Amino acid sequence: MRAPPRSAVPPGAAADGRPVSAAVGSRVDRRLIAPLLIAAAVLDLTRCSLVLVTFRHPGPAAGLVAAGIGAAALSLTAALGCRAGHRWAAWAALLIGAASAPQASASGFHGPYTIPDAATAALGILLTVTILTTAGRTGTPGTRDGLPALLENGALSSRPR
Repeated sequence: MRAPPRSAVPPGAAADGRPVSAAVGSRVDRRLIAPLLIAAAVLDLTRCSLVLVTFRHPGPAAGLVAAGIGAAALSLTAALGCRAGHRWAAWAALLIGAASAPQASASGFHGPYTIPDAATAALGILLTVTILTTAGRTGTPGTRDGLPALLENGALSSRPR
């Protein structure tokens, strides 16, 4: 069996032709960030199931479950946006990563939440660092954009005075 042909998307452009953000500019970056966001969603849903098992009062438990499902939905939406190359996905991933560690530590790492909270805090830090380290990458390797390319081409030096 043959695999279906892939459409070629130029680096720095999304599948719909719009430019992508620098943090999700290359295919490797998108393949790294999207699974981290999916893992964040899985950890949010894990904590939701733990809330249902451990809480005795339905009111606070319903609020925590709703917040966890909302956070998981936001993480999955950002992962899909990241895979598609949307600009907003990098910002959403950065905010999710930055908010994950404080949100995980809010419960105090007690009881059955120790492992999911520690994993969420570590994943949040890893996601934030990944976004920040890939933020400076733009374009394709070997291309020169900006002022040095203009100076080499002589575009600025041939201007009349």
